[in-house]
Amino acid sequence: MDTAALGTFLTAAIGLLGSPGPAIAALIAIGRARGLVGGLPYFLGLQLGLATAAGVTAAGLFSLLTALPSALRVMTTAATFYLIYLAYKIASSQLGNPIQPGSSAHASPAAGFLLGMTNPKAYLAFASLLAPYTLIKGNAQQDTLIKWFLLVAVMIVVDIVWLYVGAFLRGLILSPNSERVLNVTLGLAVLVAAGLAFV
Repeated sequence: MDTAALGTFLTAAIGLLGSPGPAIAALIAIGRARGLVGGLPYFLGLQLGLATAAGVTAAGLFSLLTALPSALRVMTTAATFYLIYLAYKIASSQLGNPIQPGSSAHASPAAGFLLGMTNPKAYLAFASLLAPYTLIKGNAQQDTLIKWFLLVAVMIVVDIVWLYVGAFLRGLILSPNSERVLNVTLGLAVLVAAGLAFV
């Protein structure tokens, strides 16, 4: 394995996959609403969706999707509508209870999987990471498999950090006004991520 290429690949992966986007905005909001342990089911669903998306990209199917604008548009629209819904639930939540116990559908593993599978930023990041780097020369299949595995590992680490950031915000003792501002700010952050995903 080319260790220099490995270092460059991991650095790029951390930078791209750890930068703010729809999934990270959602993770912070879910962590704030559910805490670290309560947010794990959503986190696991998201990781499964992202790992599947990375596999689709690695298999070359993303090229097929980009050749079918309607399919890509459906994926982007689905992710955008989910993020708008999540932004509304967070911004309008009751003080002291960011997400009410009875409204857990948007924080479920299935919701996380949906976002992971339909997140346009993730597909673009995976494509830009998988194509230009060669870690194992002379064996394209093994090279792709190793890069997929490393991408999944990086995603797990950076996303659990962002979930923890959300959980840390949950633990802060805030005045009602400050808590309302925080809820609205998190909702707006998710809404901005939704807008960027659609664009």
